[in-house]
Formats: sequence, structure tokens, C-alpha cells
Amino acid sequence: MKYVRIAIIALTVGGLAACATDDPNQRAKTGAVIGAIAGGIIGNNVSHARGAPIVGAAIGALAGGAAGHYMDKQKAELNQQLAEEQRNNELQITQLSDGSLKVGIASDVSFDLNSAQLKPNALDTYAKIANILKTYDKTVIHVVGHTDTTGSDEYNLRLSESRANSVATYLSSQGVPSERIRTEGRGEREPLIRTGDNVNEPRNRRVDIVIKPVIEGQEQQAWAPPPYLGG
Repeated sequence: MKYVRIAIIALTVGGLAACATDDPNQRAKTGAVIGAIAGGIIGNNVSHARGAPIVGAAIGALAGGAAGHYMDKQKAELNQQLAEEQRNNELQITQLSDGSLKVGIASDVSFDLNSAQLKPNALDTYAKIANILKTYDKTVIHVVGHTDTTGSDEYNLRLSESRANSVATYLSSQGVPSERIRTEGRGEREPLIRTGDNVNEPRNRRVDIVIKPVIEGQEQQAWAPPPYLGG
């Protein structure tokens, strides 16, 4: 988590500057700064995603019987706010078998080729997601990056980690507490569409935002990494 926090410190400075200007392009400029910062934040995030930090105790928990309704309401709001993006096949919202939600966002919508800098046009979508995550705050958010099979395994793992960090950092800049966010890169290991090596398959290039409820007595489950997310 220290990687996200380092980026947030830098973003706080940028946010103060943004408050002092009426520049209508400030959100796009902020996205460029985030990409530049988070693009270099790669490395130990997979291991960091394995354990529940102590700060997790500060997140409110749901009674077991209320979790289903809570997540259903959140899914309905995501579907409503992101209806246009779903119609344009830019993202897909699904519910996993454990009751958590997955927002799968196409990397081609969010990033240029081989880049971890969020595109300015993608920022409104992530801002909508952030607003809902702030409202439904009894959850842990896992941001997981994926690639296709072009490039080496090591390169793809690092790129997927870097893109996950970029998304997490932007969500935090929009007010989602960094303590609730875990990041992980899975490279080419979990494709939606199985292919051979060195195949350019855009459907496999994506970032999954997995939203897990924090349930009383089962808090550790919310911090556990999401299951296999491939097809």
C-alpha cells in the first residue's frame, strides 16, 4: 500500500493547485500527472495484495444478512451510472460467485499501447466509479490488471501492475480512501479469450475492479485476493 500512498502525497499537491484555477481541462491534466506518477510504481504490489492491513479494522462492516442487499443496490447504481459505457462495450459489470462485484474495463479504452497513463477521455468513467465506491464504503476494492500474450511474461506482468496502480491512484485522487484499495497485476495469466503466444487480443487487455463487501466476522475474506478472473 505504500506505493499508492506515495502517489497520493504527490496528487495532494496537484489537487491544491487544481483548486486555485478555473482551467476546464484540469481533470485531463490531473490524469496525465497520475499516469506519470503511477506508471513508475511497479514491483511489490502482488505480495502486498496478499494480506489484510491493520487499517482494515477502520472500515465499517456489514451484518451478514445485509450484505446481499447492499451489493445488489451498488450493482444497480453502477449499471445506471455506467449504462452508456456498457452500451459502447467499454466495460462490463458482473457479480461473482462470492457476491462481490467486478467492473471489467477494456484497457484500450483506458490506456494507449504499452502505456500506463490513463487517457483523458477515460477519466469521467473512473470518476463515476469512484463516486459510487465512496457511497458504498463498507467494501474493499481490488484493482487487477491484465494483458494479452504479446510481449514477454515479465514485461506483461509489470505493465499490468503499473496500469492497476494508475487506476488505483486516480480512484484515490477522487476521494476513495487508499486504505480500502489493493492492487495486483496478473499479466497474461488470466485471459478472457484463450490464445497462443504473441497474439494481439484486445479483450484480454483490461483492468478489473473487484468490489468485495466487508462482513462482520468475515473481514479477512474482503482483503483476500480475488479468485481467477479469466474466461
